[in-house]
Amino acid sequence: VQLQASGGGLVQAGGSLRLSCAASGRTFSSYAMGWFRQAPGKEREFVAAIIWSGTSTYYAEAVKGRFTISRDNAKNTVYLQMNSLKPEDTAVYFCAPKTRGITTAQTMGIIANYDYWGQGTLVTVSS
Repeated sequence: VQLQASGGGLVQAGGSLRLSCAASGRTFSSYAMGWFRQAPGKEREFVAAIIWSGTSTYYAEAVKGRFTISRDNAKNTVYLQMNSLKPEDTAVYFCAPKTRGITTAQTMGIIANYDYWGQGTLVTVSS
């Protein structure tokens, strides 16, 4: 099982990026999927999540209104559209399927409920 995040790069504050996370080796169409990020010297934190059907989404307060998570189950891919980027959004971004626990607003943000972490993609926002 491999999860490959891509789409990161260097962008100026106020700019936009679209991240993709493609899964191979297994289909995750029946799983909720989440995006997390880890800034230098900080712990990994929840960013956004989406249930298997795509009809419900969840966001961290810090990104609400600026980021949008979506998925294409036919392509086994999850996306994160990031707009109005800020320097504090600088981090390595990871995606993972939620493999434990029921789906609630609280459980979606718990990192221990996710598995199969792949390589992340670096997002750098300059001021």
